[in-house]
Amino acid sequence: MRDLFKAELLRFRGWAIACAVANLLVLGSMTRLVDLAQQPLPVYQVFGMVYVLAGLLLGLYQMGSYRRPSRWLNLLHRPLPQWQVAAALLGAGAALLAVAVVLPVLIVAGWQEVMTARVADLRHWLLALSALLLALCGYLVGGYGILGGKRYAWCGLVLLLLLLASRSMGVMALVMQAVVLAWLVGLILVAFKPDLSVPPQRTPAMIVTALPLQMGLYVGLLIVGIASELVWAMLGTYPLNAPTPPAGGYIEARRAEGKDLLIAGLAASDDPDAALWREQVALSEVAELGDGSLELPVRNQLANLAPLEFDDGERRVRWVFSHDSMRFEGYSLADHRASGGFGVGADNAAFASPPLPLGAMSPLPGEDTVLMGHDTLYHYSSQTRLAMPRIRLPEGEVFAGPPGMIGESLAVLGHRALYFFDGRDVLENDLVMTPRLRVPVPGEVANLGRTDLIELVDGYLISFTFFDHARNEAVAPYQQVLHVHDNGRVETVARRVLRTDFPDLYSYRGWWLSPPLYAVVRRWFGDIADPLHAIARPPIPRSVIVLAGILALLSLLGATWLTRHTPWSPPRRMAWIAACAVIGLPALLSLWLLYPEREQPGEWPGAQPATA
Repeated sequence: MRDLFKAELLRFRGWAIACAVANLLVLGSMTRLVDLAQQPLPVYQVFGMVYVLAGLLLGLYQMGSYRRPSRWLNLLHRPLPQWQVAAALLGAGAALLAVAVVLPVLIVAGWQEVMTARVADLRHWLLALSALLLALCGYLVGGYGILGGKRYAWCGLVLLLLLLASRSMGVMALVMQAVVLAWLVGLILVAFKPDLSVPPQRTPAMIVTALPLQMGLYVGLLIVGIASELVWAMLGTYPLNAPTPPAGGYIEARRAEGKDLLIAGLAASDDPDAALWREQVALSEVAELGDGSLELPVRNQLANLAPLEFDDGERRVRWVFSHDSMRFEGYSLADHRASGGFGVGADNAAFASPPLPLGAMSPLPGEDTVLMGHDTLYHYSSQTRLAMPRIRLPEGEVFAGPPGMIGESLAVLGHRALYFFDGRDVLENDLVMTPRLRVPVPGEVANLGRTDLIELVDGYLISFTFFDHARNEAVAPYQQVLHVHDNGRVETVARRVLRTDFPDLYSYRGWWLSPPLYAVVRRWFGDIADPLHAIARPPIPRSVIVLAGILALLSLLGATWLTRHTPWSPPRRMAWIAACAVIGLPALLSLWLLYPEREQPGEWPGAQPATA
């Protein structure tokens, strides 16, 4: 085993050293130009994809060189157990990727920590571990693509797609990558056998192979649905790109001007002042506050959704937030030397959560900056070099949108309510401001598509339109218009139900294909414990439930037919039939790909009588 490990290292050492040097040169040249630790998420994703590709190519070439029958039999007929041969090859591949990927990242991180005044937190050092995990995942996907069965070897790619789509951050992102890596190790160990054409025979091997294959088939069927959208669009009847959107639908509401949307909402009102308000809206300037889709940073997340830095032009200092100290640390833009730091208030206290710099905002001086934490808005003053908390939301509430000036008032959206503050307080003092008005958001902010309002003589007229996720998640869209009085009283003057613009079978295609896999994807893609992503879903229509039931019955019958000649014990056969009935069409297709019906008993080379 040791000799095989060393032989693989010597075989690829030249390529590993060359890749390490190239990686170091790219990272080193880029870090001289920009601060790599403060780049936005897409930059990290590009580097991650490059490392995945490097691992993928190594896995394809290494295992492909042994894939020929004569060489494969010679490899496995050594006086070693199969798992030790696999461990030697895979261990050598992991060591080579560590040299090519991790070593340059650690060198650049160490240079930034020791030789510069830039921020280098623990999370930046963990990027080296994340890079290694991603490269290893790509490596195992490439190896499995060579060793796995030709009908299902592509399923390893699905696990890479799950990593790309996961919303996990910080340590949980590393845990997710480690889980995917462990599953890929299981896949390639299942495939590492003398006769590569034999499908998985033992129950654990079946489970390890079938689950990612079923998820891949599920995603593939959804992609077929996307292709049908292209045909729909070419026919000129696709609602999203139609020149004139369907009347009364959410697409029309999304495209509409603020005035038109408010007038349409008031048309459904029976309030005696509705006609007067429609005339006032037509003559007024409508303000738009956004859609509640603000993404705020989380402590110790590996990648930045946006750079946590801003420049103080008057002092010629760049302030960068440190997740370790939970304070801003500065360095001079002139000579790049350290320039101290600041926290919250005169006491230099740590920030409760990483604040997102929003830049200058009227009526603040030009060099001052607004910093937005999860529940607190700070004002950084260039003159005093202090960050003072100015707006603090109630306990348990978080910001859902950036602040904006509406006339002489400052408006800010939380996930529970819309708050109005007196704009004069922004300049007159540096204390925490008290809201003048609080307007509850009449729905889940994750579904909020837009907020439009006008200022009245006696308050505000506000339109909340909820349509986010209406196309794919089948959220029931609607518009609600509120009249907010100066004394704080809130009245609902209109509620208008909008059309979804798509048939139910289209909107719920992810559900009726496989309800269990739909639940897994929902959990993986965004249903997390975050108030900004809590989606309100309506009940599933009966027609969709009936279709899912029909597909489940057909899958059960199909599995019964496909397994009628398999050399399996009755419990194993019943388990497959039950899985197809519960999971649906993806499970049936995975059964067909793994064990085609055309293969009769005894035609699986090397197959042994299986037990449940």
